[in-house]
Amino acid sequence: MAIARPGKIVGIGRNYREHAAELGHVVPKHPLIFLKPSTAVIGDGDTIVLPPEAARVEHEAEIGVVIGTRIRRVGEAQALAAVAGVTCVNDVTARDLQRSDEQWTRAKGFDTFCPIGPRLAPLAVVRLGELEVRCRVNGVERQRGHARDMVFAIASLIAFVSQVMTLEPGDLIATGTPAGVGPLTAGDVVEVEIPGVGVLRNPVVRESWGGQAPP
Repeated sequence: MAIARPGKIVGIGRNYREHAAELGHVVPKHPLIFLKPSTAVIGDGDTIVLPPEAARVEHEAEIGVVIGTRIRRVGEAQALAAVAGVTCVNDVTARDLQRSDEQWTRAKGFDTFCPIGPRLAPLAVVRLGELEVRCRVNGVERQRGHARDMVFAIASLIAFVSQVMTLEPGDLIATGTPAGVGPLTAGDVVEVEIPGVGVLRNPVVRESWGGQAPP
């Protein structure tokens, strides 16, 4: 199933203990949520563009959950019933800007910083609790994590977010990244794989500063 551009993208921070530890952060007591703009979205095969403002841009392989029906203030059972399917997400992050800014919008909001795809797998063909996500750069594995190792399970995340904002069809929740995040450089090819869902593959280039947005 093809994936439409989401109306909003809700990210979840520090949802794997080992990832929180590798960045020197404590595990939050409640899901840590942030937003990425829909203009950051690209698809499978599209190019990730490293902006001149960032000295260190990193990959973050994630399990993405797409909402299929409108929900607000629901419990976990209703949250799961509202899921349209699962897809691969790369929550590309300018790590140096994330550390220097007081919030994460700039670090995670650049154009091309949200590759998603290659397809949407319905829940009928996947089991959320058994999902695994992997990341490879130039064929070398850097990340591997399992849904069962999340601090907050997927149903809990969706229900929590729905207490804060109405979730609408097409909205995407990126459920957090496992340990092993690392830098991307021009010429790299980064892959995010969820077995049973697909492989999201994107080349990486450095933007030439000309005052214009990348194509």
